[in-house]
Amino acid sequence: MYLILLGPPGTGKGTQAKIAADRLGLAHVASGDLFRENVRQGTELGKQAKAYMDKGDLVPDEVTIGMLLDRIAHPNAQAGVLFDGFPRTLQQAEALGRALEAEGKSVDLALHVTANDEEIVRRLTGRWICKNCGQIYHEQTRPPTQPGVCDACGGELYQRDDDKPEVVRERLRLQRPPEALLEFYRSQGKLAEVDGQQEVEAVTRDLLAAIERGTGT
Repeated sequence: MYLILLGPPGTGKGTQAKIAADRLGLAHVASGDLFRENVRQGTELGKQAKAYMDKGDLVPDEVTIGMLLDRIAHPNAQAGVLFDGFPRTLQQAEALGRALEAEGKSVDLALHVTANDEEIVRRLTGRWICKNCGQIYHEQTRPPTQPGVCDACGGELYQRDDDKPEVVRERLRLQRPPEALLEFYRSQGKLAEVDGQQEVEAVTRDLLAAIERGTGT
């Protein structure tokens, strides 16, 4: 089984990917983790990727897909893979489709975890981190007892630049899955939408139900 999990930052997509992969016995393959692992191991593809990353350039699709194909050949991926964070564009989806087809495989289902911009901004801009011990708090879901002060060590809390509202809105603009990518899987009858604004357990329930409906498993 080959599944793709799509969605903008702040929808809990990464959390859901880990849960679903574990429940279904699939390998969880996140493109960012794949880059770091190949670079750490010094693989040929890792060296190629690092050369682009060191210059601040995007890693070409053929290098990324080479890593993905290598990963899905591992013994612990024989039951299937849940791709998290790839593809990001129509061109990447088409290239992945061709590469899988050459291996006698195909994407079974693409799951799009959705949430409106205001909810995502609320989630991401509420995060505060302790400068001293790194403990993470959230204004809505896990506020500190005393504003600006860490419960664990008394350290000062700060907000990362990329958690500030104006930065989050720009990240959303750039990282929301493009409509052309969604339509690519929708036109094949392989796109399922899941409401990511629910509680984590409800999203998990709907995600697994969508996979069961979409794949017959």
